Amino acid sequence: MSEPNPYADGEYKWGPGQQDATPAYGYPHTPPPYQPPLPGGVPVPPQYPAGFGGVPTLAIGDISVVGDQILTPAGPMPLKGAVWNAMDMSRVEEKIPTVAIVLAVVFAVFCLLGLLFLLMKEKQTTGYVQVTVSSGGRHHSTLIPAGSPDTFYAVMNQINYARTLSI
Repeated sequence: MSEPNPYADGEYKWGPGQQDATPAYGYPHTPPPYQPPLPGGVPVPPQYPAGFGGVPTLAIGDISVVGDQILTPAGPMPLKGAVWNAMDMSRVEEKIPTVAIVLAVVFAVFCLLGLLFLLMKEKQTTGYVQVTVSSGGRHHSTLIPAGSPDTFYAVMNQINYARTLSI
């Protein structure tokens, strides 16, 4: 164990090899330069290079399509060849409201017709719709809160439009 490595070429090399100039996914992109706040204390929005400008064609959560790029918090991705997916992680819960239980108890004393108040139901949608996009070796995912059972269909319409732009 105390002998030197016979296969070493004299120079100490340890760890991963040198990487190429283009950073892989997960490496931070260069942030925009510091912008001083306005006199009222409100910070100036970051000024991006000319390639990032323009009006978004489509916005799904924190994913925006501007020109021929997809802008995410992880950095820009090329729009051409992007793969879009959505998963419905919402559920609809049905329960008897408290008002119906109170009315059933109050009117059950007078007549048994008060039990009809127990047929009242209210539906509440909870959960999220997960949208993922992959392009140019990068991947980004966002969650959109589901406020109604139609949220998934609305998001799918947006994703189908994004798929047509990605061709």
